Amino acid sequence: MSYVGTVVRGIKAPIIKRGDNLVDIVFDSIVSASENEGFKIENKDVVCITEAIVARAQNNYANVNQIAKDIKNKFDGETVGLILPILSRNRFSMLLKGISMGCKKLVIQLSYPGDEVGNKLVSIDELDKYGINPYSDSFTETQFRKYFPNTVHTFTGVDYINFYKEIAGNNTEVVLSNNPRFILEYTDQVLVANIHERFRTKKILVEAGARKVYTLDEVLSQSVDNSGYHPTYGVLGSNIATEDSVKLFPRDSQYLVDEIQKKFMDKYNKTVEVMIYGDGAFKDPVGGIWELADPVVSPFFTKGLVGTPNEIKLKYMADTKIKDLSGEAAQEAMKKIILEKKNNLVGVDDSLGTTPRRLTDLLGSLADLTSGSGDKGTPIVFIKGYFDNYAS
Repeated sequence: MSYVGTVVRGIKAPIIKRGDNLVDIVFDSIVSASENEGFKIENKDVVCITEAIVARAQNNYANVNQIAKDIKNKFDGETVGLILPILSRNRFSMLLKGISMGCKKLVIQLSYPGDEVGNKLVSIDELDKYGINPYSDSFTETQFRKYFPNTVHTFTGVDYINFYKEIAGNNTEVVLSNNPRFILEYTDQVLVANIHERFRTKKILVEAGARKVYTLDEVLSQSVDNSGYHPTYGVLGSNIATEDSVKLFPRDSQYLVDEIQKKFMDKYNKTVEVMIYGDGAFKDPVGGIWELADPVVSPFFTKGLVGTPNEIKLKYMADTKIKDLSGEAAQEAMKKIILEKKNNLVGVDDSLGTTPRRLTDLLGSLADLTSGSGDKGTPIVFIKGYFDNYAS
């Protein structure tokens, strides 16, 4: 019996530059780590590659002028409404700068008490104090400030209302509402900036009579003046790169994960799964921030990572089916249950309490927590034993 389950390693790599051959870099980095640290390459090991180095290697960048030109091409009025953006310097400040450059007046509609991914302007307790209903009550900035003069973010120390107004320039107005239709009191041309509810938001606006509605995944869905682009996600999933540019989400990268998998098969005769990951999908219980600011956790992955876990709950088994056994007898009984489990445990009591999430979301979250977002220098994560179980 093996005494070790899942092992996760952050793999250091060279500093990735535009145009680098990521297939060779990722493969060589893991091989070098394997030889140096003494671990083997085996079937069902998982290689996770952060989206940042993939997009950088493909040179998938855009500047604020290119964003502005696309906005000008899409909207033809004096005023554009920008609704429900997340509160983030990294994720949204450069997008906002480009968007504001592309129109004569911008009305920014912020959600409250926080944004879609949990960044708070105010606490829900403060809303209760004043009897404010976030589902029905809408405000101008002046009205909102009468109740909440201080909207400084707890972790970043930034007042995002003021910060976004400074970026967007003088001809900018901020309103606060969770009702998408509220923006139509100011303009009938709207850019939808939320991420995971964008299609519903657009549908609501179109049905309410908006003349033009676009979502962020439609901005730079094609190249503008030789910019980077993303045909599916546009500028969603982008990050600030410089003081006037963003790095977009990686595109056209199925070949990358498939080629890396092939190199491991050619050298080791092992099927190693490979995926590209962005933000993990988890929530901070203290700050309330839901990490997933990317449109998906994993945009590209090998076919062995399709699906969800098919696991039984050991704790449930221990308290029910083998509750009268102990020691070696309990171990052997548990192994037998695992080896004989059904291929599909959906709705079966034996799986009560297991995590009903996609494998790529689980693995991407694990990889994101391992690589971090700072100076660890491990943009590649190597996971062993994830598909093992107690009977392995």
